[in-house]
Amino acid sequence: MAVQKILVVDDSNTEKVVLLELLTAAGYVVSSVSTADEAWNHLQTDLPDLMLLDVVMPGVNGFEFTRRLRRTPKYADLPIFLCSSKNLTSDRLWGLLQGAKGYFTKPVNATDLLSKIQAIE
Repeated sequence: MAVQKILVVDDSNTEKVVLLELLTAAGYVVSSVSTADEAWNHLQTDLPDLMLLDVVMPGVNGFEFTRRLRRTPKYADLPIFLCSSKNLTSDRLWGLLQGAKGYFTKPVNATDLLSKIQAIE
């Protein structure tokens, strides 16, 4: 399955704009929301091919939301990349244990991100 649609979930407008511009320039169709609750609502009507999910957000954090998605059969196989300012090895490992396919620290390296997206296509 080729990745075409990406959902960015981040409470930082700056981060959303940076990712939106990067991914749009690379030819992807990108939507963005600010919270896990908004992401959940978005998924009900428009299932992306990939989700870029912040870890530290108000309400449900990215680790918790990844677990929730993995436990929901409809979304269990949705590729999730966590993007966070949390850069400890333990954070990265915990994210991968929750079911994320990748973990990027902010600011996200554009070359690394795009190559990881292409690798799941």
